[in-house]
Amino acid sequence: MASRFSELVIKSEDPQGLADFWAEVLGFTVIDRGDGFAEVGPAEGFGGLQPTLFFVRSSDPRPERLRLHIDLNPTDRDQDAELERLLSIGARPADIGRTGEESWHVLQDPDGNEFCLLRPRLEA
Repeated sequence: MASRFSELVIKSEDPQGLADFWAEVLGFTVIDRGDGFAEVGPAEGFGGLQPTLFFVRSSDPRPERLRLHIDLNPTDRDQDAELERLLSIGARPADIGRTGEESWHVLQDPDGNEFCLLRPRLEA
């Protein structure tokens, strides 16, 4: 038997706001909220095939570069349309010295965590 990737824990100064942002980005729902935490995941909730994202309040200073980031692939639109949607809900471009020739976009969530928007990999 193997282990399953069940959740990703992310420290945040505003776990409620970050949970709302990522729920909108991923088409997830807020599964649980409490004082200092919020968890988002697929509508079927914790224990399904997809991991949940668990945001916990922390005021620890953020390191210069995270060692982990999320990559996204649009599932129902092209990359440009998804970029426009992400920017409209609070994502910001991240300036990390790209050449402009890359096939992906580097963005930041409202807490400044970097993530990448790749090309679609599934038929829309």
